[in-house]
Amino acid sequence: MSPKKLNSKNKSKNKKLKLKVKKTRVAKKSQNKKIKILKKPTKRSLKPTKKSLKEIQQVKLLQKFDAPIILPNPTNYWEAWQTFNPGVILLDNKIHFLYRAIGTDGVSRLGYAFSNDGFSIEERLPYPVYEHKPNNNLGFNIYSLCSGGSFFGAEDPRLTRVENEDKIYMTYTACDNGLRIGLTSISVSDFLNKKWNWKKPCLISPPGEVHKNWVIFPGKINGKYAILHSLSPEILIAYRDSLDFGENEYIQSYYNLNFKKNNGWDNWIRGAGAPPIKTELGWLLFYHAMTNGEFHKYKVGAMILDYKNPEKILYKLNYPVLEPQEEYENNGFKPGVVYVTGAVVKDDMLLVYYGAADSYINVAYAPLLKFLEAFKGGEQITLKSRKLKVKKIKS
Repeated sequence: MSPKKLNSKNKSKNKKLKLKVKKTRVAKKSQNKKIKILKKPTKRSLKPTKKSLKEIQQVKLLQKFDAPIILPNPTNYWEAWQTFNPGVILLDNKIHFLYRAIGTDGVSRLGYAFSNDGFSIEERLPYPVYEHKPNNNLGFNIYSLCSGGSFFGAEDPRLTRVENEDKIYMTYTACDNGLRIGLTSISVSDFLNKKWNWKKPCLISPPGEVHKNWVIFPGKINGKYAILHSLSPEILIAYRDSLDFGENEYIQSYYNLNFKKNNGWDNWIRGAGAPPIKTELGWLLFYHAMTNGEFHKYKVGAMILDYKNPEKILYKLNYPVLEPQEEYENNGFKPGVVYVTGAVVKDDMLLVYYGAADSYINVAYAPLLKFLEAFKGGEQITLKSRKLKVKKIKS
C-alpha cells in the first residue's frame, strides 16, 4: 500500500475515533445531569394553580369537526337560507338540537334535530317546532335584520334543565318591540315525544331595549334559580325563587358598549355563549368577544365561575378557544363569526356547538379533563379529527 493511501486510511480512523470519544463524553455529561422523573399521580387534581395567566401558553383545546353537521335545506322554505346557533340538551344519552333557521319569508324560526353520537344527525324534522308571535303588528324590525338576517321571530335559543326538574327552559332573543329576551318552557316528556306544547312565552327584558345572550344555570345557586344576563363590564346575575314572571315584570340589565384598552384578546365582550356547565373546577362558561383591530370577527373564550358565587371569576384563559378560521366560517351571511349557543358533556367528551358565519352549524370537541387542565397551565394536547359520515336523514 502506498504511503499516500495509508495516510488517508489513518486519518479516517482518527476521525472516527475522535467522533466516538466525543459521543462518549456527551453521553457521560448527560448522565451526570439530574433526570426529572415524572410520576403518575395517584389522584388527579383539577384545582386551579396560582400561576398568572401570562404563564399559560396557548394550546389547541378544541378540534373542529371537518364539515358543518347541519346545513340549510332548500326543500323546506322555512330553513332554505340559514341554519345556525343551536340550543342543545342531553337527554336519554342523545343530543337534541333546537336550531335557528331562516327561510324564504325572512322569518326566524326554530327547527329540531337529534344525534346519537353528537356528530351525525339521525333525524331532522321537516317543520319548525317553535315560532315567536310578536305582541305588536309592527312587522319588519331593523334590530332583527342586523341580528342574523331575519325580519322578526325567535333567535339563538339556549336550553336548560335545572337539576332534575321535569321541565326544559328555553331563553331566546325575541324580535318584539326591540331585541328582547323571551322565556318559555316545555315538559321533558313532551319534548322527547315531540309534542311541542310550549308554555306561553314571557318577555323578561324591558321593552324598547336591546338584550341578547341570557342563560339559565342548570343548577340552583344557594337555593335560587340564576339567570346570567350580562358580562360587561361585570357579571350580572338575577336570582329568583321562581322562573314565572308577572305582567310587566322585567330583569333590569346593563351592557357596556365600550372597548377595553388592554393587551388581551377580548377587548369587547359581547355576551355569554352556552348555558354554564358544572365541572370539578366550577361553572364552565363560554363567551363571545372581539379583538381590537378585528371587529369583523367573533371569537369564543372560556372562564370558570365560582359555584356558590358565580359573579366571581376563578379562572379565565387569556386566548380564544374558537376562532373563525375555516372556509365555511368565513363564507356565509355574516363571514367571520363563530357563535356558541350550546355545549354538553357526553361520555367524558366536551361537545361545543356553534353557528358558523350565521349560516351553518358545526361542533368542536375535546376530552373534558384535558380541556379543564388548560386552566392550570396544562400542556398542548393532540386531538384526532373525525371523518364525516354521510347517512340518510329521516324527515
